[in-house]
Amino acid sequence: MRTLLYLASALAVIALAFWAYRENYRTQTALRDAARVQTDIAAARERLSILRAEWAYLNRPDRLRDLADLNFERLGLSALRPESFGRVDQVAFPRPPVFDLDGTVETSGTAGTTP
Repeated sequence: MRTLLYLASALAVIALAFWAYRENYRTQTALRDAARVQTDIAAARERLSILRAEWAYLNRPDRLRDLADLNFERLGLSALRPESFGRVDQVAFPRPPVFDLDGTVETSGTAGTTP
């Protein structure tokens, strides 16, 4: 009886050691993946900050004004002034389409056929 108890205890210890070994490697893999994702996020944030700086540089008002003046003949752009803007209620939005319903409806299966 004692031998069976010792054998069961040894097998339980071996099984738990194997489980702990596998969990240790799974944890290390997860930590490496998390570190790689954090590195990717940091690189993406750095690229985003560079792109924002470039966007701000390219959208300088004096540069845009010079481009508008340079391409005035081709594009017909003019400088923005406060008088150039209006209110939303001054915008003429298109009216919704009006459907003429006379009570008959043609379907694709009955179009062009006579009963």
